Amino acid sequence: MAKCLVAFVAAAVVVVLTTATAPEDPGLWGMAHAQRDAKLTALGFPPGKDGLRQYIAARTASGEPPLTVHVVAHTHDDVGWLKNPDEYYYGAKNNIQNAGVQYILDSVIPALVENPERKFIYVEIAFFERWWNEQSDSMKATVKGLVANRQLEFINGGITMNDEAATHYVDIIDQMTRGHKFILETFGPAANPTIGWHIDPFGHSSTQAELFAKMGFAGFFFGRIDLEDRALRFAERNIEFVWRPSPSLGTDGQIFSGVTFVGYSPNPGLNYNYDSWDTPPQNDPLLEDYNMNEIGAMWADWAYTQSLTTRTPNVQFTMGSDFHYKNANTWFKNLDKMLDWFKNDPNGQKWNLNVVYSTPSLYLKAVLNSGVTDWTVKTDDFFPYADDPHGYWTGYFTSRPALKGYVHDQSSYLQVCKQLEVIVPAANRPSSGVTSDGLADAMAIAQHHDAVSGTSKQAVAFDYAKRLAIGQTECNTLTTEALAYLQAAGSGQTTPQMSVCPLLNQTICPFTASVNAGATFAVTVYNSLMHAYRMEWVVLPVSTNK
Repeated sequence: MAKCLVAFVAAAVVVVLTTATAPEDPGLWGMAHAQRDAKLTALGFPPGKDGLRQYIAARTASGEPPLTVHVVAHTHDDVGWLKNPDEYYYGAKNNIQNAGVQYILDSVIPALVENPERKFIYVEIAFFERWWNEQSDSMKATVKGLVANRQLEFINGGITMNDEAATHYVDIIDQMTRGHKFILETFGPAANPTIGWHIDPFGHSSTQAELFAKMGFAGFFFGRIDLEDRALRFAERNIEFVWRPSPSLGTDGQIFSGVTFVGYSPNPGLNYNYDSWDTPPQNDPLLEDYNMNEIGAMWADWAYTQSLTTRTPNVQFTMGSDFHYKNANTWFKNLDKMLDWFKNDPNGQKWNLNVVYSTPSLYLKAVLNSGVTDWTVKTDDFFPYADDPHGYWTGYFTSRPALKGYVHDQSSYLQVCKQLEVIVPAANRPSSGVTSDGLADAMAIAQHHDAVSGTSKQAVAFDYAKRLAIGQTECNTLTTEALAYLQAAGSGQTTPQMSVCPLLNQTICPFTASVNAGATFAVTVYNSLMHAYRMEWVVLPVSTNK
């Protein structure tokens, strides 16, 4: 990245800092410009920026309505990746990655209060619920007001943004349910999310699209699709479409879907995060470095470049990225300047752009109200994902198989734990305070697209497994007490003492291995399925001397 120039002169090091924008990714951004130039040529304009400016002028002169730029302020907060969820929340170990989610929310809320036109979306309820529980009553009232007037909108709304390749549909439903339950109980039904927002998972499954459709979502936006697929959709102006993933459900299981322009970060030159190298808008005409015309032209170039990939006069600017808005003021202050310039300055008005704070739900509404009805239909999935001609993201389908196996085993056990929790009320269990919530929370976090996928750092993978083990231990207490109660109630005998063998994968069961010669013990097998008959092998290790 061309951020500094280092020259060695007579054994001395001279560092010259520059304000140059980081160079564009030659892959995705280069493809976007190639598609732009091809479109311009087909329309009779020369390629490059000069041709784009001629196209803009011709479009404006023809009387076409303004192109609406939906500015979507967002942060993408991984529930574990390079750091574990706790470290990400508190901002620990910033030598690994500078990220602290609590500070993001601390900063965004006052920024929204400051200007009622500002909007912000939030996705990961694992972090938001933790932050919410730390707030005062007055802050909670403020946040409820922001949610009520749609300045703060929950998008997706699960505990995390789940992976779509290594997850089981039951676990996806469970983690989404936990997140939506918090939103419903805290903010009411008006705050229920209506948009699927999977901007970072590494490919997208038809099962995920069907689940979102059955959850009542109106739309599904995502970021990572194969490079060649993206190029074709750009060329055919087909980045938005109807996804009809289920042959049996047909139109009942379809959902309107769209691919974000290039990933989910700001277009090059438009990054106003506190640590960005991009030049901010400088709107004081008395200063020598007044640059609104240059920055505005950059905005317009990207807006109309994006418009050549869509079929409606609407484009979506994803203004944020991983753990952005830790200092929300740098983002919103600069965005305010640009929105005001395009609206009120004659030099901004000439671009024929309607630049507004927006959200994916408002963008979807504008697209569906545009009059376009002949959307193409997709029926299969977006696997495998490749971001360059030789870069297929398929290794994670099988990486960290032990963690994948542990997650799926605990998925089955969680269903058992929840069933017995309902069948045997807490009053009939000695450890009445023990619930399935610990394992349910750990399982929800484990669905994250850097968790069960196996794409996190090793220390973080250990943390995911540790959370599952703690939840499993709590469910061991609940299930053994519940089964003991059921066994005693059915036989009229005293409640038996029960234990669990959690290490059978290592052929270890301390209880059965320690039984004295001639002694007996009972094995209780619980069938959690609705099927009355099933064949299972139950293998227990015992000492050969007993």
